Order: sequence, then C-alpha cells, then structure tokens
Amino acid sequence: METIRTKLRPLISVVAPCYNEEESLREFHARAAAACQALTGSYEIVLVDDGSKDATWNIIEALADADPHVVGVRLLRNHGHQLAATAGLHVANGDRVMLIDADLQDPPELLGAMMARMDEGADVVYGQRASREGETWFKLATAGLFYRLLTKLTSVPIPRDTGDFRLMSRRVVDLFLLMPERQRFIRGMVSWIGGNQVALPYERHARFAGTSKYPLSKMIRFAVDAITSFSTVPLRIAVWVGLITAGFSMLLLLYALYQWSQNVVVAGWASIITAIAFLGGLQMLMLGVFGEYLGRLVQETKGRPLFMVKSIRAGKHLHEVPSNFSRLEPSMRDDVVASWAGER
Repeated sequence: METIRTKLRPLISVVAPCYNEEESLREFHARAAAACQALTGSYEIVLVDDGSKDATWNIIEALADADPHVVGVRLLRNHGHQLAATAGLHVANGDRVMLIDADLQDPPELLGAMMARMDEGADVVYGQRASREGETWFKLATAGLFYRLLTKLTSVPIPRDTGDFRLMSRRVVDLFLLMPERQRFIRGMVSWIGGNQVALPYERHARFAGTSKYPLSKMIRFAVDAITSFSTVPLRIAVWVGLITAGFSMLLLLYALYQWSQNVVVAGWASIITAIAFLGGLQMLMLGVFGEYLGRLVQETKGRPLFMVKSIRAGKHLHEVPSNFSRLEPSMRDDVVASWAGER
C-alpha cells in the first residue's frame, strides 16, 4: 500500500476551512488553483465546510464537479475554525500542505515564495503579518497585546503577529495529527513540534467579501484556549496571589491584636465587609482559574471524536468516512485517503 500512497500523493495540498463563505469561495478557488498550477500539476484543494448555513457546500460540490483537484469535506455540524482546519489536515494527502483561510485575507499567491523557502530546508514556512488592512484599531491593539502576553507566559516560542497561514512538510503534518487535544491552538501546536520554522513577512489584505467570523466573544475564548493550552503560569499566579493575600491577612491580624492590647478598638462594620468582599472575590477568581484547567481535563478524558465528517466529495465522487477517522494513525489515514484519490 505504501507504493500506492506514494504514487497517488500530490505534491501540494491547500487546506481551507470555510464557514459561510459563499461570497468569496469561487474567487478563492480560482486564485488558489492558479497559484498551484504555476508550480505543478500535482495538487489538491481541500475545502472544509464547517457547518455553514449558506450555500457554501453547494458551491464546493459545484467546484468539485468542475475541477478534479477539489476535495470537499462536509462536517456534521459547526466545530469551530481550529477543529475544521484539523479535519482538513486529516484529509490532505500532499507532501507539502498549505493551511489558509478562504476569505482571501491571506493571499494564496504566496505559495510560490513559501515553496522556495521550503526547498531551502525549512520544515514550516509561516506568514508573518507586516500590516493588516481593513481591521479596527481595537482589534489591532488587542491582537498585539495578546501575542505579547502569550510570549511572556509560554515556554514554547510562538512567533508574534502570525495566524494559521503556513506551509508545512508532510512530516510536520503527521506529527501534528498525532496530538489528540481538543482545545486546539494550531499555531502554538506547530511551533511546539519544532524543526526549522521560518517567517515570510507579507501584507495582510482586507476580507474579499462577507464579515469576520471572529467576534469579540470568540476572540476572548480563543485567547483563553491558547494561554491554558501552552502555559501553567496562571496557576502559579493564583498560588502567589493566594500566598500574598494570606500574608497580608496575617499582618492585619497582628495589627488588630496589637491595637487591642493597647485598648484601641475601632468600631466599624464597613471595613470588615469590604475586606470580606475583597477576599471572597479573590477566592472566586482563583477558583475560576483552576476551573478553566479542570474543565479542559474533563473534556480530554471524555475521549470524544475531534470532529465528525458527514461526507467527503473528491472530484465527482461522494465517499463514506470511517466513524473513527479523526483517531486514525497517519499510515491508516493515508490508506483511506489514497482510496479516495484513486477514484478521482
């Protein structure tokens, strides 16, 4: 089977998670296909429909009918960007895999420059944003703060001003797919793998069409996932805050005892209530930090599938998907994907 897999494996896979991208999907396909064709005829474009509510899947089917290089992946429900990207990486069969969003903020035309860097020996070539068009000052400020905070908190060097836009070697992709965690932060996980990872600065464009799929609530949730996935510093902070607060309380007790010994008694319930409220709020904050980590442990121990695929459309063929597809080892997954590729 190894010979079959090698024969059928394309040189390049382009993986793009899609959620309500009906307005930009055809343009993305045209530009991604042109970028691949400028380099080789051996490529595939993996489009992952993450439970879209618009015509995204219908467009993917039409593209697959017209272009045998297109592989459509339809998830059973919306899993979120990081898991949708993971599903696409499971399906991608190329020797080199580009991960990119379908909104065209990251230009697929950079594939050639990324390939050149990889030819020079890089294992990962990640896009690093030199500028970001069409984004508010608030988003730029919070993004900058997030990356700098993440750099201080984590032991893994995660490059600043980067997203998931990157080109990865087959070895890096296979190592990434061996990671079973549910709360995924792809750019951090790829950085953790190591190897020769190099930056490619570029100008990030405004969205081609539609609106951002990352409102403030999702951005905050994503930031919490990133920090708790790659750092235990918040737990250490909780310990130190607890120790400092306990020490301060002991000093207050000693001061109160001293005042009592001097027959100086100050009446006043306001100060007592304030102290109790402060300490109670601090305790709840620390419990919340512990709860974030505990909740992630609970989710991991359940062992549920990372994602659920409804169908795979490779060219004009619709394929069945093993129910345990998200848990398959790389070699077993390659056998399944090779069987789809052989029918295209």
